[in-house]
Amino acid sequence: MAQPSDGIEPVPSSRGVTLNDVATAAGVTLGTASKALNGRGKLSAETRERVRTEAKRLGFRFRELKQEEASSSGLLIGVLTTDIYGRFSLPLLTSIEDSFGSIPISAVLCTSRDQEREQQHIDLLLSRGVDGIIVTARREDVRQPINVGRTPVPVVYAFTQVADANALCILPDEIQGTRLAIEHLIQTGRRRFAHITGPSYFEAVRLREQSMRQVLAEHDLRLSEHQALSGPWQESWGYTAARYLFDQDSSIDAIFCGSDQLARGACDALRERGIRVPEDVAVVGYDNWEPIACASRPTLTTIDMNFAQIGRYAGESLQALIAGEVRSGVVRLPCSLIVRESSIANEAERR
Repeated sequence: MAQPSDGIEPVPSSRGVTLNDVATAAGVTLGTASKALNGRGKLSAETRERVRTEAKRLGFRFRELKQEEASSSGLLIGVLTTDIYGRFSLPLLTSIEDSFGSIPISAVLCTSRDQEREQQHIDLLLSRGVDGIIVTARREDVRQPINVGRTPVPVVYAFTQVADANALCILPDEIQGTRLAIEHLIQTGRRRFAHITGPSYFEAVRLREQSMRQVLAEHDLRLSEHQALSGPWQESWGYTAARYLFDQDSSIDAIFCGSDQLARGACDALRERGIRVPEDVAVVGYDNWEPIACASRPTLTTIDMNFAQIGRYAGESLQALIAGEVRSGVVRLPCSLIVRESSIANEAERR
């Protein structure tokens, strides 16, 4: 029988063994166990060998990687996404790669349209000895954790999340981003607000409306139920919703939209009615999707979720996990306000 060489160990016969089990058996911390199995970190030869011996005894699958190889060779990471159009995943991928700096890295982008295809991608990445996996999506809502079996391969969730306290999930701060938008509109003198947004089953939709109402209440302003409209993430819905709003209440002077597509549709509807943006009504979008925001008439003030920052943080966190650090929890990173023509007409005020 052939002896296993450097690479992936055969799938073990025992089931349910975790990295924590290995650490306990070897009498070391979880971080030390991870470093020992990944061939990284400054550990004594005795400690590294003890951890690996216990892992093999328990049937825990890990990649055999010599210390000198770990420091000199590049890293292979997988980026797994349900965002088949690349709207969110491609900006993240670029920043993830940038976060590794001078470290040679190859990133494999895998799109998953269903659970079966996703697991096929994961199994292939594991068979190729991937060093880590970043999971992302086209929405921030809670999903099932991916299954990496009994391997110590670290996983980071970016622009998506799982209900696992041991997982690391990195998200934009929707509450803070909405506060930036509403405070900006209030500072420009707006007092009669409306909200056009996407389906209410999206967590981001609920968080943004919650934040909007909170900020308005702090300024003794309110948003009535009929002035908050939820529908599909389509430009046509922004158009239809804006027409409906002004059929009901022509005194509205500010519309906060849940996406730039919705905002552009709303601006088109207002223009058709002879309502000036921003002189009569200010409009703020969300996403800072430049092909939409910059091509709108007028150009859109919007909230940028800072995917570059999320990607960098995800990449840096994956490096830390690969090195044996323990990181977990939900991290929400701040958004930014991008001011353009749809909320302030005067160029000097936009600076």
